[in-house]
Formats: sequence, structure tokens, C-alpha cells
Amino acid sequence: MHPTRRDFLRLSLGTSTLLACGTSVPTFLARSASALAASGATNQDNVLVVLELNGGNDGLNAIIPYRDDEYHKRRPKLCVAQERMHKIDDHVGLHPSLSGLAKLLDAQQLAIVQSVGYPNPNRSHFESMAIWQSARLRPSANTPGWLAHSLDQRPPTTGGDAGALHVGETLLPQALFGSQRQVPSLVSLEQFRRRVGIADAAAAAEQREALERISGQGRREPGALLQFIQRSTMVTYASSARLEAVRQDQTDTAAYPEFGLAQRLKLIAQLLKAGLTTSIYYTQLPGFDTHANQLVAHAELLREVGDSLKAFLDDLNQAGQGKRVLVLVFSEFGRRLAENASGGTDHGSAAPVFLLGSRVKAGLHGPYPDLQNLQDGDPEHAIDFRRIYALVLDHWLKCPSEKVLGEKFAHLPLL
Repeated sequence: MHPTRRDFLRLSLGTSTLLACGTSVPTFLARSASALAASGATNQDNVLVVLELNGGNDGLNAIIPYRDDEYHKRRPKLCVAQERMHKIDDHVGLHPSLSGLAKLLDAQQLAIVQSVGYPNPNRSHFESMAIWQSARLRPSANTPGWLAHSLDQRPPTTGGDAGALHVGETLLPQALFGSQRQVPSLVSLEQFRRRVGIADAAAAAEQREALERISGQGRREPGALLQFIQRSTMVTYASSARLEAVRQDQTDTAAYPEFGLAQRLKLIAQLLKAGLTTSIYYTQLPGFDTHANQLVAHAELLREVGDSLKAFLDDLNQAGQGKRVLVLVFSEFGRRLAENASGGTDHGSAAPVFLLGSRVKAGLHGPYPDLQNLQDGDPEHAIDFRRIYALVLDHWLKCPSEKVLGEKFAHLPLL
């Protein structure tokens, strides 16, 4: 049976336009549809989830050097009482609000890298974030992001799914900008469904039926053209079919807190469990520029981070997906050792980085911050952040780090 004009109209992308020349679709779409019809898509490749703490997370009040007198001396109002924190060892402890991370550490699913930064630290939000996201010390506005660059060094995903996905309402971060492959942004599952024109379950079934007819014709005529317009919002119908199945699956009872970050991580978990072959997910949590009244605001932010990540990893482990997921948490810089007159802290340099997952080498890595020998009021970095990137690229994403980072960096023993 030949596909009809109505079949193509059913596959319309709403505000986008689906154009067809001839009577077939691109090969990737045909393959995806037939694979879905046969058995449903699955994926077991490693997945990287990046969480950006935007604004400059105060690492000294996240991983607290409670035994250091300088910490208490320089932070008379912001220092956290020793008896309240989650002690990691005889020197440092997790902030009381990071109970979620404390439980993950107990479960051997959290690696903490201390004193991370880069040479000649820049205290500008924009410039320092560009350095972290491009993995270049002197990036321009057009410098490709490190994750975008990695996409161009790796084979395309199967099933037509995007190689990377940004989950959030902000603009595409520089880390994902500059690839030859388009990286879409997504806010919610409902938005995903709207972008592929699914109004309800009946419409979804009609679209898949039309897709199957078109894909069958496409296998017979592989040379014809069907292209999507508005590449910035492009997602495949193969992905939409898997997500529609997840939406109707009432057995997913994973408990997430109501935090915005938790809901974004829940969406990522849904995508993973739906079988998307996307290997990189990126999301952000803003609000860490705590120049004033930091005590309460920072505690709430850390609670959102810890509780959200705990729920996310619990969900994935329960679903049997935990071993293939690595979470990287970073911020563009830390905060100064000394509190300011407004009850906050100003822009600093070195800060901790977190790696989470069932395959990390849990515990503390890197030297404790040296609060006795400061550089312009900040503890000096001891670990170049690109050493962490190199490890993630080489050993997790199976991508040659030297091609992405421009030079070779020694790995840290984190995996």
C-alpha cells in the first residue's frame, strides 16, 4: 500500500513544516520506524548527564573544611557548625542540606574532586563559564563547546535520536554549541509531544501507522528526500513513539521532589528508560551567585541539588539503568574564603566537582583547599578541570580527549 498525502499531513510538525519530494522518507526514519514496529528501541551505551550550577557555587560551604581554623575565622556568620554537617572524614564534611549526597556517598555512588579550577582564574561569570564549557583558556564566542566537539568525533546515534539534548528553558549552553550535529532543547515531555504533533493517544497511533507505511515505501525507494525544517527544535518520530509508550506506562512510580531540577532530571530518566540513544544530557540550576544573604539561599539550593540527584539515581538504579549513567556536576568558580559585609561571598576560583553513579570510585579525590596560602583571597586550584573532562571523554564516552581538548591531560582515578 502506497503512503498518501494524508499520511504526510499526519506527520506534520505543527509550527515546523514537513516537506516531501517523492514518496519516501530518509533512511534513518525508515530504520527507526521498522525497528520500533519489530521490538521497540533499546540502548545500553554509556550516558553522561551534566549539571551546571550557575552563578558560582560556594564550594567551601558545600564541602566544608570544618577542622580548619581559617574557615571559622574568615566566616564568623556563614560557617556551619560541626555537629550539623555530614562528616566525610576528620577534615571536611557535607553541608547539612546535602543529605541526599551523603546517602549517595554512603552507597559508594559519589566521588568528590576537591580544589578544581584552571590557571590564572577569571572571576567573570561569562568568561569563566566559557572556559569551562569550551575547555579552552582563551575562548571566543564562536569556540565550539567541549561536548559539541565530542559529538563530531563520535559515530551518530542509532534510531535518529539527537546525540545530545539540552533540558531546560535557558538558551543552549556553549558546551553544546558548535557541533555539525544539531542539539535540541527540551523543557517537558508535553513539549516533546507537541513538537512532533501528538495531541492525544489516538493521534499518536495515527502518526505511527502513517510512519510505518511511509517507512515501508522508503525501504523500496532509498534515494528520495524528506527533510525537517527548524532544526533547532527537531526530534524524531521514533523518539516520540517511545516517549508516548512511557507516558502511558502507569508502572513508573519513582518518587521525585517538587524541585524544578528534580523534574528536569525525571524527564531525563524518562528519556533514558524510553530507550533513546542520546548519550549526553545537559541541564542547569541557577541562583548560586550568593553575594548577599547566602546562609538560607545557599542551603535551599544545596537541598535541591542533593535531593534531586538522589531521586534521579535511585530511579535509574531501580530501572536497571544506573550502571550506564554518569553525572558530572560543576560550577564556573567557587567563592572567596572571607564572607562579605552583606552576609554573602564574592567570586572566587577553585571549587569541588562531583561525579555520581554506580561506577565511580567513591570518596574524596584531590588535596584539601589550602586556606593558609591564598591567591588574591582564594584557595589555589590543584586539579585542572580538563583532567576530569579527559577521563570522561576517554573512558566514559569513548571519545579521544586530545582531539576535543587540544592537548593531552592526565586522568584522575575516578572511574
